Amino acid sequence: MLLTTTEAIEGKELMTLGMVKGSTIQTVNAFKDIGAGFKTLVGGELKNYNKMMAEARDKADSRMIEEAEKLGADAIVGVRYASSSIMQSAAEIMVYGTAVKFRV
Repeated sequence: MLLTTTEAIEGKELMTLGMVKGSTIQTVNAFKDIGAGFKTLVGGELKNYNKMMAEARDKADSRMIEEAEKLGADAIVGVRYASSSIMQSAAEIMVYGTAVKFRV
């Protein structure tokens, strides 16, 4: 499945199938959260949170792609990501776009 942030795909005529989305809410375990709290005292990258967010994006992508495949899509255009804090140490990742089919 082709994903693009652009609204068009060069050289392709597109037929719009509809909006598709995927989301997940992720958290790290309490021990990793405590460790991250200590890390804020000295600064630096929070690797456990980076890993958590990367996994969340992958899950959200998979869910969006699954919706698009059910519609018979060849690609998803206009892909956008959004995130929000749900509670301490938990974040929602949402991805959305427009499922399209290539016209032949």
